[in-house]
Amino acid sequence: MTKTGRSTGGGDEREVRAPDRSSRRLETFANPNPGRDYEIAFDCPEFTCLCPLTGQPDFARLAITYVPDRLCVELKSLKIYLWSYRDEGAFHEAVTNRILDDLVAATKPRRMEIVGDWFVRGGIATRVSVRWVKPSRGRARGAKIPRSAR
Repeated sequence: MTKTGRSTGGGDEREVRAPDRSSRRLETFANPNPGRDYEIAFDCPEFTCLCPLTGQPDFARLAITYVPDRLCVELKSLKIYLWSYRDEGAFHEAVTNRILDDLVAATKPRRMEIVGDWFVRGGIATRVSVRWVKPSRGRARGAKIPRSAR
């Protein structure tokens, strides 16, 4: 590959593009069983963003678990969405909450949880857990409802 992302070898000439902020669009598809509560869990062991103070890379394993309502998230778009954070400075707490807000806005699930297990930095490992529950009538206790999911 060249620096432009074009293959220089014989054969298929495909352009490879690094994800950018425009890759933050999460695609969805219709839940095949909307009448049933079932859990979907994703293990994302290679999440990367940058420390906003030092510019050094931060690594995390994200566990995303949700009960869909009418929509499910499409995996390739989720992968590209997560990749889009690679060159962005973000505190662990902020980025974990932002990912939850974006996924809730896209899928409007019955409930969702994200656990970010951040790798050791300076001798300290960090775990950030965020949850969202769709309110049945009025607001659910302790749940922050993103504007886009109202």
